[in-house]
Amino acid sequence: MRRCSGPRYSAGIMYRVFWIETQAARSEAFPADALSAALSFAEALRARRRAGESVSFVTIASEDPGQVGESGAADPRADYDWVKRRPPLRRRG
Repeated sequence: MRRCSGPRYSAGIMYRVFWIETQAARSEAFPADALSAALSFAEALRARRRAGESVSFVTIASEDPGQVGESGAADPRADYDWVKRRPPLRRRG
């Protein structure tokens, strides 16, 4: 398992764990193949909080380089035509 370092996102980073510790925002980056490591890291932070340490707001964010649509919902480009296909509603009766 390898962890990514540095304050900026890079191509290999897929997951980032964010938390507040002693009133300072912190984060740790993990590559795409390290979801288990990111989850374990977040759980260890939560365990520290339960033990009384000054750790709060533990969360995980992911950056999906293979996402289907564009980020955001407002003001799509004129040539953006992707729509979600949903199955028809079933009527009860």
